[in-house]
Amino acid sequence: MAGKVFFSVSMSLDGFIAPESVPVEDELFAPDKQDDPDVRRWMAQWMELQQWMFPLRFIRENLKLGEGGEEGRDNEVTRETFERTGASVMGKRMFDLGEQAWPEEAPFHTPVFVVTHTKRDPWERPGGTTFHFVNDGIEHGLDQAREAAGDRDVRIAGGGATILEHLNAGLVDEFSITLSPVLFGAGTRLFNGVDASRVALEQVRSQPSSRVTHLTYAVHRR
Repeated sequence: MAGKVFFSVSMSLDGFIAPESVPVEDELFAPDKQDDPDVRRWMAQWMELQQWMFPLRFIRENLKLGEGGEEGRDNEVTRETFERTGASVMGKRMFDLGEQAWPEEAPFHTPVFVVTHTKRDPWERPGGTTFHFVNDGIEHGLDQAREAAGDRDVRIAGGGATILEHLNAGLVDEFSITLSPVLFGAGTRLFNGVDASRVALEQVRSQPSSRVTHLTYAVHRR
């Protein structure tokens, strides 16, 4: 089990990885919620944060949006992140939103371990994604993900609370932030609640593109 544990997220310049929550967040993508002004605002902000990805060739291929797309460093970073990942871990909140929003062929194409109190049989999707539901904590979920990933890496996919829980527990080896030139003012802060007394960072690389800046850090115990 030689792989790393990492996370990779898009972040606004003022430190948010998701817009401010809305009252109907658990049903955010339900058809009858699409005219809600709070939902429209949330979706517009989220799309603005992630807009750097959608023209990319790799994203278009992975989401089956059609042929073509942009090459370049953003595309390479996105492809490299996908190819290094042998399994993913996520929280129940991210899974609940994704279950509504992901296409039938979910975009992971690897085993995904959902840390939750909800008991549920594995959910197999076309294209190689199977969701496994882990009921006994992040360490056990990560152990299963490491075993499934083999010599590839494990990605902590999100959401923010799940990423922070792994980071504070000393379970993250590396992370990448894609800084997007947007401001939210409020929302889910990536490092809100981080135990700074236990986490030390080493910058590994900084890669600017015409749209965003990719920052990568190694994580060490302080």
